Amino acid sequence: MINGSPRKYGAVRKLLTIASKGVKDAGGEPVIIDLYDYNIKECMGCVSDDQRICRFPCIIDDDDFNRIGRIILDSQGLIIGSPIYWYGVSGKLKNLIDRMTSMENMIVHTGRSLLDGKVAGFIVSGNDSGSIMAIAYLMTVFNSMGIHIPPWALAYHHTPVDVLSDEQAVMDSYNVGYIVTKASLVLSNMGEWYKVIDKKYMDALREEAEREAEKYINQREKRYKYYKEKHVTT
Repeated sequence: MINGSPRKYGAVRKLLTIASKGVKDAGGEPVIIDLYDYNIKECMGCVSDDQRICRFPCIIDDDDFNRIGRIILDSQGLIIGSPIYWYGVSGKLKNLIDRMTSMENMIVHTGRSLLDGKVAGFIVSGNDSGSIMAIAYLMTVFNSMGIHIPPWALAYHHTPVDVLSDEQAVMDSYNVGYIVTKASLVLSNMGEWYKVIDKKYMDALREEAEREAEKYINQREKRYKYYKEKHVTT
C-alpha cells in the first residue's frame, strides 16, 4: 500500500488504514509505504534515448526507488493512495510511477513486464473536484504496465468535510483492500498475460486481417458513390 500524501495524519492515510483492514479480512498482509519518507528522484527518460537502457533495477541508484521497487515486486497486490493535486496525483507519486517504467520496460529485455499479473486498486482524496480524473489516470497507467484492476477497486472523497464522516468513502476503501487481496490470490498463479509475438507471426496476422478487410471493400465503393450522389456541386 503506497501513501502518496505528505500528510500522515491526512485523509488518504486514514482511508489506507481502513483499506488495510480489508486486506487482512481477505487473508492478506498489508504494508503501508509512506512515500514522502523516501527520496525518489525524477525519471531521466532513458527509454526515449534507447529502450535497452531502461531496465530494473533502475540505473539511477543513489535514491530509494530500487528499494521500494523490490517491495512492489515482492507483493501480489498494490493499493495506491494519493491526494488530488490539480486533478492529478502528488508529485512524489508521479515520480514513482515514472520510474516504474523500468519495471514495465523489462518486456524489451525478457519479453515480460515485471508487473505482469499483479493487481491494483486506488484511493484518492481532496477538498475539491478531480477525483475521477486522478483515478482514471492511475487506472490507465497501471493497466498499461500489465496490472489487473478488478471491479470496484476505487474509492474517493472530494469535499473539505472530514473523510471519516463520508460513509461511502469508508465503505469503498475497505473494499478496495478486500477486493484487491481477493483478486491477487486468484490471479497470482495465472502466468503471463501479455504475449510477445515474433515478426513472422505478426506478418501472418497482418495478411489475414488484410484478406478479411478485402471481403468488404465493395462497401467503400458504395460509400463513395453515395457521397458523390448526395454532394454534387455545380
